[in-house]
Formats: sequence, C-alpha cells, structure tokens
Amino acid sequence: MSDEVLAVVEASAPRRWLAIFMLGALGALLFYVALATPPAPGWQLFLIGAGGVSVWLALRLYRATAHRIELTATQLRSSEGEVITEITEIEGLDRGAFAFKPSNGFLLRTKKPGGRNWQPGLWWRLGRRIGIGGVTPGSQGRFMAEAIATLMAERN
Repeated sequence: MSDEVLAVVEASAPRRWLAIFMLGALGALLFYVALATPPAPGWQLFLIGAGGVSVWLALRLYRATAHRIELTATQLRSSEGEVITEITEIEGLDRGAFAFKPSNGFLLRTKKPGGRNWQPGLWWRLGRRIGIGGVTPGSQGRFMAEAIATLMAERN
C-alpha cells in the first residue's frame, strides 16, 4: 500500500522539447557570434564559455526530464529510484504566488537539511528547501501539492 503511486509530476513532451531547443539554440547562437564576428579576446572567451554552459544545460535538461516525480504515502521520489524526501520529514508546503519556487510548482521545507541536488526542469534541493516543478504542467503540480497537504494533515 505504501508503494502505490498517489500523484505524478512529469514534463510534458512539448514543454520539454521547447526548453531543450531554446537552450541549445542559445548555445549555438553564442558560439556563432563568438566565431563569426570575433569581438575582443576576453569577450570571445566569455561567449564561447556561455555557449558551452547553455549546451551543457540543454543536455542536463534532456536527461532530467526523461524521468518523473512520484508521490507515495511514505515518500516523494524520482522514477529512477532516488528518494527526494520522506513525507514524515516535510515541515511546510508553500505554493503562494510570491514563494521562491519553480514555475508551475511548489516549495517544500523539511525538518532536516539535505544535500544539494538539481534536476533541471523537475526539482531542486538546497538545504531544507525542495522546489518541485519547472517544465511540468501546473495541474500536476497543484494536484501533487494538494496530495502532500492531505498526507501532512493526516500525519498531524
């Protein structure tokens, strides 16, 4: 029963590919500007570096959004098996308009700090804060946030 998936958040195909394309196109444009019309050497290095970072981010986004986030009665986990947090560790849930949260998502605060982790477009963790969302549909994020709030209320 505790392994039954209650809610899922995953990147929709159009959002995923649009985000990957935009980052890749930005990288290609930066490389083009740096090599086709070379500015001063310092700026050329900056443009090449920024282009490399954009292409690297596109690859990270491609790999991360191939997975999804699953909510069970006991934990929030990635479909690749990584436990994001246990439900008993969640201290607060913030989905307000002015919260520092990902697009179409929500923010969790945990009792104990965890390690840093970042899966672009899906989730990130920094200390006690976990952001869920990004290139995910808002309806899935809202449903998962409501399900977590319900699990927290049952716990208390």
